[in-house]
Amino acid sequence: MLQQTTVAAVKPYFEKFTRVWPTVFDLAAAGDDAIMAAWAGLGYYSRARNLAKCAREVAARGGFPETEAELRELPGLGAYTAAAIASIAFGERAVVVDANVERVVARLFNIEEPLPAARKAIRKRADTITPDARAGDFAQAMMDLGSSICTSKSPRCLLCPLSDQCEGRAAGEPERLPVKPAKKAKPERTGTAFWIERESPDGPQVWLVRRKGTGMLGGMRSLPDDGWSARTDGNAVPPINGEWEGLGAVRHTFTHAHLTLSIQQIRADAGLADEGWAGEGEWWPISDIENAGLPTLFAKAARLALT
Repeated sequence: MLQQTTVAAVKPYFEKFTRVWPTVFDLAAAGDDAIMAAWAGLGYYSRARNLAKCAREVAARGGFPETEAELRELPGLGAYTAAAIASIAFGERAVVVDANVERVVARLFNIEEPLPAARKAIRKRADTITPDARAGDFAQAMMDLGSSICTSKSPRCLLCPLSDQCEGRAAGEPERLPVKPAKKAKPERTGTAFWIERESPDGPQVWLVRRKGTGMLGGMRSLPDDGWSARTDGNAVPPINGEWEGLGAVRHTFTHAHLTLSIQQIRADAGLADEGWAGEGEWWPISDIENAGLPTLFAKAARLALT
């Protein structure tokens, strides 16, 4: 959950997950729909899919593996996560390098090679200072040092216990390290989402679909759309013919693109639903739309449609 996401944003999700699924075995037994709905709004939805896969693999093994090498075999666990768990939870000597440690080490050894190429040298240097005993305590100390003292902006060098040994500080410009590559401008994309509403004996309903299991917002419940992606604009072609009404647009920023999503609305009669005209999906009570588990983008679209 904390990958590319702040503690403040993660905390309520973490508390909910551990309350609903207090053990990894409980999570492994949960359905994908329930997990994705509980994750809705946190973003980077591939993490939720990997979390479910990982929990099921751990449950199948009968518990967590205890070595860095075995942890790397679990779905969704990269080098940092596996090393952190191995050292902190199981006491194995492992080299833990997150963004905070990366910054501390780059400054400590004055590594001027730009990222991401510098990561090999940073890891090598981190390996030289990682102790054989209490590697987990060392890793947490380094992460805390980076988050509270050796910060990306205005590092508090006078309070740093490593200041006398810091080659970056001796060179006079620790704040510029690690050297980051120039940011590329995010492309602007456009797309259309379709709000298809009908009346039912239980009240108004909206047609929701399930996105493909991979790709952007994969596996999430959403409104039908026109095939937009981070690489291409949508085609603006609605799933059915009829009198569509424009409701406006919402903006959303993804990792790789900005999206302007126009919202189109139509009232559908009951007969259309029997013909499978919009692919696999379901009629969802509009009064319960907040519990549909819509990702943030489509939650914005739903709010626009309902204003």
